Amino acid sequence: MRLLSVVVATSFLPALPSPAMAAGAASSATAGTTYYVDSRAGDDSADGTSAAKPWKTLDRVNDADLKPGDAVSVKRGSSFRGELKLSASGTAARPIVVQPYGTGPLARITGECVVVNGNHWRVSGLRATGCRWAGFEIGGDHNELSGVEADKNIAGVWVTPSGSSNTIKDSTFRRNNRMSVNDEGGDNDSGAFGVLLNGDDNVVTGNTITGSYARSADYGTDGAAVEIFNGDRNRVTHNRAHDNETFTELGAEKGKTATGNLFAFNVVTSGRKRGSFLITRGPGHIVGPVKGTVAVHNSVYLPARDTIGWSCHDGCSPGILKLRNNVIVVGGEAGWEDGRGADEAGGVYQGRKATFKLGPRSVMADPRFVSRTDLRLRPGSPAIGRALRLGPQWFGGADLAKDIAGKPLPDAPDAGAYQH
Repeated sequence: MRLLSVVVATSFLPALPSPAMAAGAASSATAGTTYYVDSRAGDDSADGTSAAKPWKTLDRVNDADLKPGDAVSVKRGSSFRGELKLSASGTAARPIVVQPYGTGPLARITGECVVVNGNHWRVSGLRATGCRWAGFEIGGDHNELSGVEADKNIAGVWVTPSGSSNTIKDSTFRRNNRMSVNDEGGDNDSGAFGVLLNGDDNVVTGNTITGSYARSADYGTDGAAVEIFNGDRNRVTHNRAHDNETFTELGAEKGKTATGNLFAFNVVTSGRKRGSFLITRGPGHIVGPVKGTVAVHNSVYLPARDTIGWSCHDGCSPGILKLRNNVIVVGGEAGWEDGRGADEAGGVYQGRKATFKLGPRSVMADPRFVSRTDLRLRPGSPAIGRALRLGPQWFGGADLAKDIAGKPLPDAPDAGAYQH
């Protein structure tokens, strides 16, 4: 197994906002001042407080003395090179809003891209592409990204060690396929992250994450839809991931932890020649132990031979990994454990081999997915009614205790991300 590199750099299941939600955001913003930015028709000598007299560059936004309740409206179709630096702070009752206006594609930012060091921001309607490192860098607390896009970066979103209690939802992260370290030897290549979490208590939900995959001198290929390093109690739920190298890989440098991270109701598919769902480590690994990881009600289909469902190695134990009610089909190894093994139950597995002990109500069988890309269950599936009934704490709270389509769990739930 590859070594998860230490990343060092400077610096709840809702749908996309409905018109009513957007109006609510706008009304809260009108309690302050709304500033407009248009890279095509703007003028930095204008006051920027109307769509008729917008600013032209991000520099005017960066220099503005933004207050709680203010808003920045960015014209769709705009294109900027540089940095959007969001350093002011709103409040829980009066966040500062970044939002789109007009028609056309999302405003495009390249260069240093979007850096959120303040607290209580609500950022939507931006695309960060080809950025120096991360499309969106979040170092503050209680911020929300919603309806954004990031592509062609080392990380689509990077939540830094100081970033906590942030929400990344209903967004698209595709082809974040660059490496920050990619040299021979050292077991230290790093990059191709859809979302990289170095902070604590963040929520990643309702996103589409594809193409987190890059060539690596050390590993051949590498990348992850959601990578967690030194981050605790993050909740990764209800995401759709396709053609990533790994869905999630976890680690912590010595003296730090990556404890209590949750993965629930995610759908993971891939047509690549290699891949995995979840990689975690015990105390014998240089970036272990990773304690208290929970994976529950995920559906996985990775048909290539060089694939693995989950791996818990270098001293696996129930305190390292708990799995409940997952449906995992791979062309390679369905799961792998050593030591005392993971705490597993209620799952359906299919693969060429499996190096773990099946837990209560788990079975090796074809789950009868609808298709390679549609992981709903067909009639007669052994996953129907197989799952253990679990309390809301297993899902990160009652608001998240729904399948990926938003259906509540019945008294006799199905294994996997879908309830039939």
